[in-house]
Amino acid sequence: MSGVTNPATVAECLRVGTGFAQGDRAWIADQFGTLDARLAGFHADATELEVSVKNRETRGQKVTLECWIAGRQKIVTTSAEEDLHAALNDVRDDLRRRLNDAKTRQEPRHNKHLRDTGPPSKAPQTADD
Repeated sequence: MSGVTNPATVAECLRVGTGFAQGDRAWIADQFGTLDARLAGFHADATELEVSVKNRETRGQKVTLECWIAGRQKIVTTSAEEDLHAALNDVRDDLRRRLNDAKTRQEPRHNKHLRDTGPPSKAPQTADD
């Protein structure tokens, strides 16, 4: 267990930005629900998500999902998929991937540099010793 007393959830942290109405929030949060497991390791009061769309349901549509977590760099994912549902899935999956990558970089057991540079080995003893 992560030990977070108030874990972040999409329903609690999601804001809808440009191109979406407040009425769209519920179905977007439902579509992003698979992010809850990944966000649970962060405090809800230190986590924000914002989704926005430019040129909604047109050929040049661009969906953007931004994630702010206290103490980390902002993560921005975008999709130019023409189908709105596909674009939302695309940014959701990309955010999940980036959160996983960020976690992996912070854990020493997954850090190749730290694994390869273990404790110094003893020099081999010679017959003169």
